[in-house]
Amino acid sequence: MSPRSTSISVTLADSLERQILDGAYRSGDKLPSLRELAQMQGYSKNTIVAAFEMLVGRGLVEPRRGAGYFVTAQPARPRQDDDAGSLHRAMDIVWLMREQLKSHPDTLAVGDGFPPVEWLSEARLDKYHHKVVRTGLGTLFRYGSRFGYAPLRDHLVRKLADLGIGADARQIVLTHGANDALDLVIRYFLPAGATVLVDDPGYYPLFGKLKLAGVRIVGVPRLADGPDLEALEQCLIRERPRLFFTQSVAHNPTGSDLSAAKAFRVLQLAQKYNLLLVENDPLADFKPATLPRLSALDQLERTIYIGSFSKSFSAALRVGFIACGADLASDLADLKALIHVSSSEYCERTVDVILSEGHYQRYITRLRARLADATSRALSLFDRIGAEVFARPEQSLYLWAALPGVPDSLALAEQLLREKVMIAPGRVFCVDADAPSPWSRYNVGALQDARFEPALRAVLDRR
Repeated sequence: MSPRSTSISVTLADSLERQILDGAYRSGDKLPSLRELAQMQGYSKNTIVAAFEMLVGRGLVEPRRGAGYFVTAQPARPRQDDDAGSLHRAMDIVWLMREQLKSHPDTLAVGDGFPPVEWLSEARLDKYHHKVVRTGLGTLFRYGSRFGYAPLRDHLVRKLADLGIGADARQIVLTHGANDALDLVIRYFLPAGATVLVDDPGYYPLFGKLKLAGVRIVGVPRLADGPDLEALEQCLIRERPRLFFTQSVAHNPTGSDLSAAKAFRVLQLAQKYNLLLVENDPLADFKPATLPRLSALDQLERTIYIGSFSKSFSAALRVGFIACGADLASDLADLKALIHVSSSEYCERTVDVILSEGHYQRYITRLRARLADATSRALSLFDRIGAEVFARPEQSLYLWAALPGVPDSLALAEQLLREKVMIAPGRVFCVDADAPSPWSRYNVGALQDARFEPALRAVLDRR
């Protein structure tokens, strides 16, 4: 065998070893046959046989006459992204995002960012595929418009009108969810070194995006009825930022809603200091349309409104949108085309079909009723425990709570993780992630699980 063939054999053996130790192939699994690997990789059979023999020598596989090579019993090497033993890694934004995306069948994710699956399953996504295909089979095999699927944008014009926001289809750009919308706004407005204001505590993936862009983040303290106005004005005087990212309704993580009085004052400050407000509203379907929104009061003059269907239908659909001035929308659509070419028309058609069905409004009504009931139960639970709750809305996916005798929720999170309960400690949501915080974000749907209260009481009793 030539030196080059030997090198290829070693590389292939090392690759298969990594897959075995990482669990891609488990004990008793059959490796691909010589013919399959030769066709997939373009290697000679002698090269593949040499690699298999190396694996046999390493004790990872065994040959079975006439059947092939099979993985022997091996202790699985822990995956690098499974190092959740210490929640100090929760200060790493990407770590927490990975944890949110994992499935832990035996762990109760009380800090989860999404409604319970059983709530969303009533949307019945399984019944819409054939209707989506009938809306235009030919165009589903091509890129869509840079603005997104036109009928869905027309639907959003009516949906925004229900919130009091006047817009036409030229002012709406569809995106791959609200996070993609935030990313487009950051790319368009914020060069490296720019200063931006955010809610503090606030939406931690936004903090990660801003850090990735090299932007300087300044937090505006969030109160139970909206931003701290005095602190906001001082930041505007001192920092002269261009943008303020905020959530008026169903604020993540505090669950608080902006009051009408504060909404007017925020807009006055924006006018005075030439500030652009980016209003993220991913939970609009969960809250009454009558609640104050900056974009409804301002009519997209100094506001950019971002919405999403990830929380109300499915995160897998990845459909969000930006509503703003027509000229800005055109620029953002061009930027979107440069980055993605287009968004997913199949997903956008699916959302459009859902919105067109009479089932949608009944589904949203049930979703809100479930949320109101879960919020009431969660507040009662915290009252029994003696917790301090930041805001007490009638319905909110999140509650921001501090538990008695717990000065730093990170330590509480570490203790609860041993009880197979995962919470979202407050530091994660704060601009200064090094400062201890007694607060944590709790998902009211997950709090209904019977495992939570006994586990929490056990930890509090030990403390």
